[in-house]
Amino acid sequence: MLLYGASGHAQVVKDAIQTSGESVNAIFDDNPDLIKLDDTPVIGLYKSDYESNQKIIISIGDNLIRKKVVSKVKHGFGIAIHASAIVSKYATIDEGTVVLPGAVVNAGSSIGKHCIVNTNAVIEHDCELQDYIHISPNVTLCANIFIGEGTHIGAGATIIPGRSIGKWCVIGAGSVITQDIPDFSMVVGVPGKIIRTLIKS
Repeated sequence: MLLYGASGHAQVVKDAIQTSGESVNAIFDDNPDLIKLDDTPVIGLYKSDYESNQKIIISIGDNLIRKKVVSKVKHGFGIAIHASAIVSKYATIDEGTVVLPGAVVNAGSSIGKHCIVNTNAVIEHDCELQDYIHISPNVTLCANIFIGEGTHIGAGATIIPGRSIGKWCVIGAGSVITQDIPDFSMVVGVPGKIIRTLIKS
């Protein structure tokens, strides 16, 4: 497997890959000063012909940057699921997505492309997550929740069953979402309240 991005997030993606018995052979990064991440070589700018038979994961935490990088990558995309995560055989996870230690993805849920399901997050049954979403550590998504593209759910947030969260929203850490949230909203608090509308990307 290859990675694109040699940040701290890359360390946890690499760890998830290794727990499943695979290895990370090299990492691309736009920073020319980076040479290694732990014991893995950082080989500089992306090269579409480098080990073109290998799959790649974009190991960048920022949702919008991850989306922009995906558009220029020619390799096929892999999936990383940490060995300690619990993923139902009746859930679906699309390419480029990572599921990190202790996370739970229950039956009937679907996770789109290039998402991050972070440490100890819980995605209950029949949730639908679109592409480029980041579910932070200790988030709880109760059943039948929809989350639109690019949304970031902050650490420890809870979303009650049946809610819909729009695209490119930011849900603040520790918030409790009890109502549907429109696109491009920033939400904080208990219960969560919209404090502003974000600029469209």
